[in-house]
Amino acid sequence: VQLQASGGGLVQAGGSLRLSCSASGSIFSSARMGWSRQAPGSQRELVATISSTGNTNYANSVKGRFTISRDNAKNTVYLQMSSLKPEDTGVYYCALDRLPYGTVDYWGQGTLVTVSS
Repeated sequence: VQLQASGGGLVQAGGSLRLSCSASGSIFSSARMGWSRQAPGSQRELVATISSTGNTNYANSVKGRFTISRDNAKNTVYLQMSSLKPEDTGVYYCALDRLPYGTVDYWGQGTLVTVSS
């Protein structure tokens, strides 16, 4: 399985970005997908997850501003980010957790998001 993330860039505070992550292989539809991020000098933190049936979970810091979604026909997971803040700056990684769920099995290469104040 390979994960290819895209959509990062430079945006002003208050702006929006949509990240995409395409997966190869045939396990996408049954996998739990997620996005994590890592700010400079910080540990990687989980941002959002979506189950194979569409149940979502978010970190408190992004609730109400970020939306994770998936398109199983396209083997793609999205992260719509709105009302961006400078503290959202970091490298965003998509992740795939296959059955049985528990730990991340595959990571994407990361896409950089920079939010200017």
